[in-house]
Amino acid sequence: MDKTVFKNILQFLIILIFNSFLAQQKPKEMLKNTVVNDTIPKKDTVVVKTESLQDILETKSDNMRRDIPNRMTYLLKNAQVKYQDMQIEADYISIDDKKSIFFARGKQDSLGKIVELIKVTQGGKTYETTDFSYNTKTRQAIAYNARTEESEGVIVAQKTKKYNDSVFVMRKALFTTDDYFLKKKDTAADYHLLASHIKLVKGKNGSQVITGPVQMFIEQVPTPLVMPFAILPFSEKRSAGILIPSFGEREDVGFFLNGIGYYQPIGEHFDMKVLADIYTKGSWTLRPEMNYLKKYRYSGNFAADIGSTVRGIKGLDNYTKTGTYRIAWRHSQDLKANPFLTFSASVDVTSQTFYNNTVNNSYIMDQSVLRTQQNSTISLTKRFLKLPATITGTASYQQNFATGLADLRLPQMNVAINQFYLFGSKTGVRQGLLENITVNTGLNFTNYVSTEEGELFKKAMWDKMQTGLKNNISLGTNTTFAKYFTFSLNATIDNALTTKTLTKFYDPIENVVVDKVNKKIAGYSTFSTSASLQTMLYGMLKFKKGSAVEAIRHMVTPSVSFTYAPDFGEMKYGYFKNYSDANGALTPYSIFDGGNIGRPTSGMVGALGFNIGNNIEMKVKSKSDSTGVKKMKIFESLNISGNYNFAADSHPWSVISISGQSSFFDNKLSVNTSLMLDPYKTVFAPGEEIGVRSEEFGAFSLQGFNVQLSYPLSSELFGEKTDYSKKYSTKGEIRNENYYFDNDNYAHFDQAWTLNINANYAYSKSLSRTANKIASIGLDGSVKLTPYWNINGSTHYDMVTKDLAYTRIGFSRDQRSFTINFNWVPFGQYKVYDFFIGIKANILSDALKYKDRSFTQPNAPF
Repeated sequence: MDKTVFKNILQFLIILIFNSFLAQQKPKEMLKNTVVNDTIPKKDTVVVKTESLQDILETKSDNMRRDIPNRMTYLLKNAQVKYQDMQIEADYISIDDKKSIFFARGKQDSLGKIVELIKVTQGGKTYETTDFSYNTKTRQAIAYNARTEESEGVIVAQKTKKYNDSVFVMRKALFTTDDYFLKKKDTAADYHLLASHIKLVKGKNGSQVITGPVQMFIEQVPTPLVMPFAILPFSEKRSAGILIPSFGEREDVGFFLNGIGYYQPIGEHFDMKVLADIYTKGSWTLRPEMNYLKKYRYSGNFAADIGSTVRGIKGLDNYTKTGTYRIAWRHSQDLKANPFLTFSASVDVTSQTFYNNTVNNSYIMDQSVLRTQQNSTISLTKRFLKLPATITGTASYQQNFATGLADLRLPQMNVAINQFYLFGSKTGVRQGLLENITVNTGLNFTNYVSTEEGELFKKAMWDKMQTGLKNNISLGTNTTFAKYFTFSLNATIDNALTTKTLTKFYDPIENVVVDKVNKKIAGYSTFSTSASLQTMLYGMLKFKKGSAVEAIRHMVTPSVSFTYAPDFGEMKYGYFKNYSDANGALTPYSIFDGGNIGRPTSGMVGALGFNIGNNIEMKVKSKSDSTGVKKMKIFESLNISGNYNFAADSHPWSVISISGQSSFFDNKLSVNTSLMLDPYKTVFAPGEEIGVRSEEFGAFSLQGFNVQLSYPLSSELFGEKTDYSKKYSTKGEIRNENYYFDNDNYAHFDQAWTLNINANYAYSKSLSRTANKIASIGLDGSVKLTPYWNINGSTHYDMVTKDLAYTRIGFSRDQRSFTINFNWVPFGQYKVYDFFIGIKANILSDALKYKDRSFTQPNAPF
C-alpha cells in the first residue's frame, strides 16, 4: 500500500514538473508557433497554438493573469495588445485562445459606468469605444458605443461591426461635422444626422458614408428634415452633389428658391453644374455651367442663362412676360504653355433687357443690374523669337443697353513692330538727336459694323459692314543739353483706307438731313510734328528749429511744346465737303464721318502749349517715426496746362485745364480734382439756352469742375487692439473662447469695423446757360457686433435729387457648424431679401455643394 501511494505521488510530481517545464520552455522546436511577449516584471511568455494566431502578439499591462485550463489570458490596468496592424489600449483586455477572440472594456467607476474609453488604432485611424471584440480568424470586429473619426466628421454608433478592413456597418448611429464635438471641446454636437443604419466604405481614393433613412437634429432637437438616404463622401477629389438654394422674396416676382441644382464632375478635366431659379409668380431661370481645366495649359468655363420673367397678374394691364438669355465663355491660357502663341476669350452676350428682367438675385446684390453696356472679346496673339513683330487677331462685340445698338468688330487684326532705333550708336552709349531716333509703326485691319440686336448676322448687318486699314508711323528723339534741360522731337504719320464713305444732303420734302453711305474705296493721309522742352526746378523752405513743420519742398516740372499740323479740311485734299442745310447755310462734314478709321483733323494747328507740374511735400515732427520726422504730401501732383494756336482765325487760346491729386491722414484720405476754365466770355441770345464763345478775352468762366474723395475708416485707425487676456483673467469656454469676463461677468471682445466713404461732386456747364450738377456720397462698411455676428451694407445718396440710390443691408452669423447669410435690398426697382444657410465642413459642403468646389477655383483640389 505504502509503495503504491508513494509510486502515485512520485508520478504526480513528475507530471507537475514536466508541465511546468513545458509552460516555461521557449517553443523553438514548434514550427509556426507565435510567442506573446509581455512587459510585466515576471516576463512570462504565453505559447499559443499554431491555429490561433498568424502573427506575433505583443501584450503589456500592469497586471496579468493566465487561466491555463481554459486557455485564457487577462490583462488588467493600462493594458495594451498589438497584433498585426492593430493596437488596442484599454483598462481590461481578455484573450480567448479557444475562440480566437480579443475582448476589451473601458475603465469603470464604482458604479460600473465607463469613465475611460478604449482606443483601437488600425491603418492609421483611431477609434474609441466602450466595449470591443475582435476575431483573429475571421478578422471581424464588434464595437459598442464606438466613436469613429473620418476626415472632418465623426460617427458615434450604438453597435459597430467590422466585416473587413474596408466595410463597417453601424446601428443607431449619429454623424456630425461639429468641430467642437470632433475636438472634444463639447460633449454634445450642435447638430447631427441620426440614422438607424450606416455603412462606412473605405477605398483607395477615399471613404464614403451610406445611410438609410436619416433625420437632422439641431441642438438635440429633431427637425422635419428627413431624407430616405444619404451618401457623404470623405475624399479630396471632386464629387457629385445637390446644390443648396437660397430662399426669399422679391416684390415684383414673388417668393423664390434661388440656385437649386446639381453638380457633377466629368472625368479629369471637366465638371458641370445645372442651377435653377424658381418663383411663385411664374418666373424661372435655368443656368447650366461647365468648367474645364488642363494643368499648366489652359482653363475656362461655359455658362448659359435662359429664362422667363413674369410680372403682374395675367389678364390685367400690368402683366408682362419677357424671355431672357445670356451666353458666356471664359478662357485663359497658362503663360508657361506657349509664350509665343496666346489665346484668350471673354465672351458675355445677353438679350437687350437681360439685366432689367433677370430673376437671378446675385446680379442685384453685385449691382450688375446697373450696367449700361457689356463687352465681349476673343483674341489670338502670335509672337516671334527672331522677328521683331507681334500679330494680334481680335473679335469683339459691344452691347449698349441704353441705345439698343451693338458694335461688332469681326475680325480685327493688328501688326505691331517692336520699337527700334533708326541709327546705330558709335560709342555704345547713345548721344545726340540722331542716335536717339526711335521708330514705332504698326498696321491695323478692321471689319466694323454698328447695328441693332435683331439684325445680327443678317443681310442688313452685312450691308452696313465697313472694312478699314490703318497704318501709323511715329518717330521720336530726345537729348539733354545744359545738364538740366530735355529737348524732344516727334513726328506722326497716319495712313488710312476704307471701303465706304459718306455723302450728306438736305431733303426739303422730308425736312431732314440724309446720310448716304457709298460703297467706295477711299483713304486719307495726315501728319503732325511737335517739339518740347522740359526741366525740373526745386525749392526748399526751412523753418526755425523746434517748429512743428521742419521744411516744405516744392518741385516744379515746367514744359513748353510746339505742335504743327496742316489744315486737312481744305477742299484740295478732298477729305471734307459741304452741304446746304434748311437755311441754305453751308455746313462742312467729312466723308469719313461714322467710319471705322476715324477722320482727319480740320483746321491748321500751330500751337504753343505749356504744362506746369507741381509736387509739394513737407516734413513734420513725428514721435511714431524712428527718424523723428515724417513726410506729408500736400499735393502729389498739381498740373496746369493749355495752349495758344497761332494759326487759328478765332479763339486762339484753348480752355485752361487744372488737375490735382493728393492724400492725407497717412495716405488714407484720397482726393482727386479737376478744373476747366474758358478764357473767353460766353454770350447768350435772349431765350436761348446754348450760347456762343465771344472774342472777349479774360472772362475765365468755369466750364467744369470735379472732385472725388475716398476715405477708408476702420477700428484700427482709432486705437490699438486690446489684449483682453492680460486685462481679464476669466475666459469663456466651448463656444465663448473669444470672450473675456470681468468680475461682474460682463463679456469683453474685439468689435472690428470698417467704413469706406466715397464722395463725388461734378459741375459741367460748357456753353449751356444752366449747369449740370452731380453730387453723391457712398457708404460701404461692416461691423462685428460679436465675434460671431457681422453686419454689412452699402448705400449711395444723391445730394441733388435728395434720393437714396442702390442700398443693400446684410448680416452673417457663424453658427458653429453653419453659416447663415441674409441680404436685403429695401427699396428701388428691385426690392428683395435673400436668406441662406450652409454647412461649413468641406465634406458636407461638397456633398450638398454649399460651396462650389469646382476645380476652376484657386483652393479647390484637382
